[in-house]
Amino acid sequence: MRFKRLWAMFAARNLEFFRDRAAFGWNFLFPFLIVAGFGIVFGGKSFSEYKAGVFPVEPPMAIHHRVEIPEGFQSSRYVEFVGIPSLEAGLALLKHHKIDLLIQRGTAPYAYWTNESSPKGYILEKMLIASLQPKDTGELLSRQVVQGKEVRYIDWLFPGVLGMNMMFSALWGVGFVVVRYRKNGVLKRLKATPLTAVEYLSAQMLSRIFLLMFTLIVVWIGCDVIFSFNVAGSYLDLALVFFLGCLSLTSMGLVLASRGTSEEFTSGVLNFISWPMMFLSEVWFSIEGAPQWIKWIAATFPLTHLLSAARKIMNDGAGLSDVMPEVMILLATTVVCLVIGASLFSWNE
Repeated sequence: MRFKRLWAMFAARNLEFFRDRAAFGWNFLFPFLIVAGFGIVFGGKSFSEYKAGVFPVEPPMAIHHRVEIPEGFQSSRYVEFVGIPSLEAGLALLKHHKIDLLIQRGTAPYAYWTNESSPKGYILEKMLIASLQPKDTGELLSRQVVQGKEVRYIDWLFPGVLGMNMMFSALWGVGFVVVRYRKNGVLKRLKATPLTAVEYLSAQMLSRIFLLMFTLIVVWIGCDVIFSFNVAGSYLDLALVFFLGCLSLTSMGLVLASRGTSEEFTSGVLNFISWPMMFLSEVWFSIEGAPQWIKWIAATFPLTHLLSAARKIMNDGAGLSDVMPEVMILLATTVVCLVIGASLFSWNE
């Protein structure tokens, strides 16, 4: 392996990325917009999980004052009360799950409507009924509060957004790009040079890792200035975990790039791999309580172990030794995918 040839390919790929202003800007803008959006929706004190419609209220508006509904129900946290002009309008919203419960303002007995296919509606109905019951639960229940610093939802979400951005950039930036080179005849021309397959693949991988880590740092700093993320563990351990995640995800892209000749087929394969990872690797939500076979599938994805290790360090203050199982899985995935990709790689169609 000649370092000069490897460096030439590494520099050329980086220049290609930085000169593509649309792709360059979107790699920074996309994760920032997601974090900013979720920060606005979930970061404030006014976040509401449930929506209850109240009619008749003219004009239609969010209700921020007392109306003629059970006082205990209206004072419930995480419930947003929406004013609706008529029963017909409220039923239409309830039918399409735009509100979770519909209640008529007035005096007791209170009339309300619920959608039996709505889980949130079921919870709101129980809350409404409970608000009308005598408060005699003092001797039956003992309320306890979680001790220690609470983890904000945006602190839990942020590693997932970074991991998702890394996944798409690694798979598409390596797998799709190399297939496009092969289809356009670029790889065939490179084959006529002294460049070897190992040097070419190494340059592609190193270039993508450099770009991923560069993007990660810029996005992290930009979001941290606005949202002030809390990192309980070591920044060095966190950076190492994300670096290993870059290695693992990029090596998966190399496997897809080793033989692909059709951009359309490669695009389908990339979507087939990336979308299950995005939903099952706990990017947006936890799969705790899901069937065991779902967890087994999720455990095969490197993104699952990347996010698990990152959240343990960031939110729980874990050290590198505490996330060693995830680290070993990421390293093993990298080695296996690199061996497969190098052995299957072809310059030609």
